[in-house]
Amino acid sequence: MIKSMTGFGRYEISEGERKFTVEMKAVNHRYLDVSIKIPKKLSFFESAVRNMLKKYIERGKVDVFVTYEEYTQNNVCIKYNKDIAEEYMKYLDQMAGDFSLENDIRVSTLSRYPEVFTMEEQTMDEEELWRELEQAVQGAAENFVEAREAEGENLKEDLIGKLDAMAVHVDFITDRSPHIIKEYKEKLREKIQELLEDTRVDESRLLTEVTIFADRVCVDEELVRLRSHIAQTKEALLAGGSVGRKLDFIAQEMNREANTILSKTTDIEVSGHAIELKTEIEKVREQIQNIE
Repeated sequence: MIKSMTGFGRYEISEGERKFTVEMKAVNHRYLDVSIKIPKKLSFFESAVRNMLKKYIERGKVDVFVTYEEYTQNNVCIKYNKDIAEEYMKYLDQMAGDFSLENDIRVSTLSRYPEVFTMEEQTMDEEELWRELEQAVQGAAENFVEAREAEGENLKEDLIGKLDAMAVHVDFITDRSPHIIKEYKEKLREKIQELLEDTRVDESRLLTEVTIFADRVCVDEELVRLRSHIAQTKEALLAGGSVGRKLDFIAQEMNREANTILSKTTDIEVSGHAIELKTEIEKVREQIQNIE
């Protein structure tokens, strides 16, 4: 199936006291460029998320936004630092002895000294967190791919229509080409007779001139290659997969053939159709830039 390089996907999962939200959006790019914005406390999962996304995406500039919310307050605990409290008591006793003072320290007083009690965030269960985050990333990626495939199908239908229009111009140029030679021969004969009046036309010389002209304006090879490129493009679109780079190369080749036809022809009608052909090719190239 053909995939567009532009798309959007979102997935939200809420289990118990946590909620994960993952959003993805992408635009055209020659290669895969993934930018992930993830909360600092989950930053150690960034590499795993990046590797996971490579299974779903091959090309495009992708921005991923991960949001994490925690509804509980039980993830913080108080820690009693006994060693620090002992240090305080040792030096307070020493001060009392040095200055002959009463050591009237109370528990409530000691507890207010720095670092005796500290607030610490409880260690998160990484496996449980990854299980939920992985599910959210997978859901967003699947929705993202679905959106890309839907747009890709529209692109495919549009491109096939443009390829059919190109084939019409190729058919016209093919049918018109033999008549150009005949018309040139007749015009040349008339011109010679007009200039030489009653003198007989040298048929061999006339044939030589017509042959040289025919060789100069011949576009048979270009037309054959164009038909082949149109057929290859259709086959690739119908086969599906990541064919963007291949189609871009074929479109460049088609443009080259159309330019050659336009440079060789001396016929107004062929020129008109060659210009229309180039216009269709440019439209095809623009659309192909959106294909993964």
